[in-house]
Amino acid sequence: MFYLTELGNRLKEAREAKGLSLEDLQELTKIQKRYLIGIEEGNYSMMPGKFYVRAFIKQYCEAVGLDSEEIFEQYKSEVPSVYSEELPEQLSRVQSRKTIPAGDSKVVEMLPKILVAVLVIGVAILIWVLVSSNMSKPDSDDKKNDKQNEVGYNKSDEFNKEEEKADKKQDVKKEDTSDKKDDADDAVDEKTDQELAVVSTSGKNSTYELKNTDTFKLKVTSKGSPWVGINNGEGKLLFQGTINKNESQEIDFTNEKEAVINVGRAYETEIFVNGEKLEYSISPTEMATQLVTIQFTKAE
Repeated sequence: MFYLTELGNRLKEAREAKGLSLEDLQELTKIQKRYLIGIEEGNYSMMPGKFYVRAFIKQYCEAVGLDSEEIFEQYKSEVPSVYSEELPEQLSRVQSRKTIPAGDSKVVEMLPKILVAVLVIGVAILIWVLVSSNMSKPDSDDKKNDKQNEVGYNKSDEFNKEEEKADKKQDVKKEDTSDKKDDADDAVDEKTDQELAVVSTSGKNSTYELKNTDTFKLKVTSKGSPWVGINNGEGKLLFQGTINKNESQEIDFTNEKEAVINVGRAYETEIFVNGEKLEYSISPTEMATQLVTIQFTKAE
């Protein structure tokens, strides 16, 4: 018979304060319920291996919003020394946030300046061409008029009519080209207007459909410190862990058919699809733990 230890009591109180049952915590951490009960009771002998005690306690802390390092330090006497060894890197369930190499970062910083410089040079060249064209045109017209005056040459009415017809044909051709270009632009705009709509809602589960786009880039942003798990449609875990405040996790699902986002604190979590913010179909204040599924149909 095991009884709750001080560490177990601290973890259980934090879990209940979040309104989470053992079943909810099992779904968030993917740790079996019997191991969660063993952690709360201090029954470490039932764990599958010596490293899993510290790993499970750390994951429990992150799911209920506690600082795992602080908990280990405060209750180090309750955790057997055999379990206090350093964890292997591969046991950490929390994926570290990717950083941009210093070289790439400098290139990214310089890119806007380079683009502005190219734009300024392009505008300067365009102005120079227009000014040169306008300045040379009067001189050319004056020389042409002087030459006509010297030889006493006047265009015939028939020649003028032919010239007017040619001008009209050229104007019509320009209008046709402009109309075709406008139609093509409209077609591109229509093609790139993605549709993200709710398909179904049940309990804490909601399903959305993404279509009329050939890309699917998912971004999950934190406004606090929510726990988030992200899987593809085949159940493969792509990310799991706590996202710190004002940080985000981005995953490209363009080659996937479905994204499943498990959110521990929906009221502290924002989801973006190709830059478009997803509106929760279930109020985050009423349902903190939510499972959001996005089905992707790639545009032809």
